[in-house]
Amino acid sequence: MLDFDSAQSRLSTAGKPPAITEACPLHLARGRVLAQTLFATLDLPPADNSAMDGYAIRHADYAPGKPLPVQQRCYAGERPEPLKPGHAIRLFTGSLVPAGADTIVMQEDGVEHDDRFEINLPPTLGAHVRRQGEDVREGDQLLPKGTLLGAAEIALLASQGYAQITTYAALKVGILTTGDELVSPGQPRADEHIYNSNGPMLAALAENMGATVAHVLHARDTQESLQEAFAILLRDCDLILTVGGVSVGEKDLVKPAIEQLGGVLDLWRVCMKPGKPVALAHIDGKPVVCLPGNPVSAYAVFTLLVTPMLRTMQGRAQAMPTVQYGTLVSDRPFNEKRDEFLRVQAAFGPQGQTMLTPYSQQGSGIISSLPWASGLARIPADTVLRGGDLVAYYDLARWLA
Repeated sequence: MLDFDSAQSRLSTAGKPPAITEACPLHLARGRVLAQTLFATLDLPPADNSAMDGYAIRHADYAPGKPLPVQQRCYAGERPEPLKPGHAIRLFTGSLVPAGADTIVMQEDGVEHDDRFEINLPPTLGAHVRRQGEDVREGDQLLPKGTLLGAAEIALLASQGYAQITTYAALKVGILTTGDELVSPGQPRADEHIYNSNGPMLAALAENMGATVAHVLHARDTQESLQEAFAILLRDCDLILTVGGVSVGEKDLVKPAIEQLGGVLDLWRVCMKPGKPVALAHIDGKPVVCLPGNPVSAYAVFTLLVTPMLRTMQGRAQAMPTVQYGTLVSDRPFNEKRDEFLRVQAAFGPQGQTMLTPYSQQGSGIISSLPWASGLARIPADTVLRGGDLVAYYDLARWLA
């Protein structure tokens, strides 16, 4: 059997980084990957401004019980006059700090009456002033090439005036499910049939990672149906994921279909549970990854083995998310011949430590465990682990993003 870490490493490099870039409007950039390093075009803030609703003063002008004439009322978006000695200017959050002022007094710390502001609490020199460039300096690196763009990254770029950026073209993924026993949700089902959950599940997983799902196809257990599906997927997709049909049964026809198209299928028995059978091929330079047909196994293999490959093909700088650690909560031991990945739910313990509670049923057919779980806990092969032991934790929020 191929050990889990080797399988993960081999798949992460099985796809090529993208070569095609395109201009992308910033408001459409969520889920895209930067194809260039971007730098700050201006200081942020671009000028000193007020962090509070209050009054701009010269700190040296403060004296207990001494009111200061209010020279001007200046709203955010307006330019204030230079502050006269012995005066105050009424400001609001985001207002420019007037020339000559060095301190902002919050409105709650004084009283204005008849256009005179009396300060009740001694101010601190420089209080409540956001200094020019305290966040970002012109020329600073904002985001490196290979950054996955989310709302936070888009906010930073928008604050610098970027309206359009250069990103890699979206990765196009095709999904092929197989098997005469499967019917689409919503269709009539006989006792010998089951609903096809793999197609919608894998499409959702790929789209959540910013990929474009070009096709979700289903092939019957015939060479003609498989060849027709592969022709469409190879034409339109950069990465193909198949589910089921790569074992050694009479109806496992994916392997010969791939070979007829010029691909060589490398079938692995990965030392992991769930998800032992995994296969990799390349057809016309495009990777084809064959996942096990069980939905829980397909979910685990996609999470742990396919997502690093997908990130590489998207052009992301980091293919492998961080593996965290937590304390196992269980009243029974775990010990398998393969690396076992338990579906667990994370919670914080009394000292803030991560506590990982396994789902009550860990069978590979228990689909109800998937929406319940927050991640996967790794039990190394041939290792006995019990409640209270520290285990590796693969957080789904990180690994499926």
